Amino acid sequence: MNNKGKAASMLLAAALVVTPLSAHAKQSKVEYVALGDSLAAGQTPDGIIDYGYADYVADTFVKNKYKLADYDNFGVPGYTSEKLKNDLVKSSKVRKEIKEATHITIDIGANDLLGKIKTDPYNAQDAIGTVSANLQTILSTIDKLNPKAMVYVMGYYNPFPYYPKEQQELLLPLLKGLNEQIKAVAKKNGDTYVSTETQINKKYKEYIPNKQDIHLSKSGYKVIAKEFWKGISKKK
Repeated sequence: MNNKGKAASMLLAAALVVTPLSAHAKQSKVEYVALGDSLAAGQTPDGIIDYGYADYVADTFVKNKYKLADYDNFGVPGYTSEKLKNDLVKSSKVRKEIKEATHITIDIGANDLLGKIKTDPYNAQDAIGTVSANLQTILSTIDKLNPKAMVYVMGYYNPFPYYPKEQQELLLPLLKGLNEQIKAVAKKNGDTYVSTETQINKKYKEYIPNKQDIHLSKSGYKVIAKEFWKGISKKK
C-alpha cells in the first residue's frame, strides 16, 4: 500500500471511530425522576395539575438531543418532607426508579413550614429543623440506592409577594432559614442546590398571578426549569 493509500485508510478508520462517538454524545440516555410537592406535580394557580417545571426539564433534555429513556414524576400536592422520606424508605416503586435514574430533581419542605405557620406560628422555626433532618435522610438514601445519580434540590421562592410589609417581615426570615438549611444539606451530600427566589421575584405578578394562591403560572414553571437546567448543563 502506498502512502496515499495508508493515509486514506487512516482517515477512514478515524471517521468510523469519531462519528459513532459524536452520535452517542448527542444521544446520551437519561432516566429522569422528579420528587416533591405540588410544584413538582405542576399545580397551577387555578388548582389543576398541568405542565410543571419537571415537565419542562424533561422537554429540555429532548431539545438538547438527549435520549429521554424514562421520566417519572412523583410530585404530590401537599407533600411534606416526612412523606417523601417515607417514600424513599418504603415505596418499592420509587426506590426502583431512583436506582435507575441518571438525574433527580427535588423540591420539598414548604408544606412543612406553611403547615406549622398555620397551626403553631410561634414555633414555626421548628419546621425548618424537621425539613433538614428529613432531607438528610432523603438525600443519603438516594446516595445509597444510586450513588451515580445527579441530584438537584430546589430552594423556594417567596410564595406571598402580595402580603403587606408587616407580614413579609415575619415570613421572609423563615423562608430564608428554610432555604439555607436545604442548601446546607444538599451541599453536605454533594448535590446541587437550585435557587429560584430571585428569578421569580423579578416578575412575581406574571409568575404568581393569583393573589390567593401560591402556585406558579406556566411561565413561572419555565423559569424554574431554566434554573434547574443551569445546574444540569454544568454537569453534562
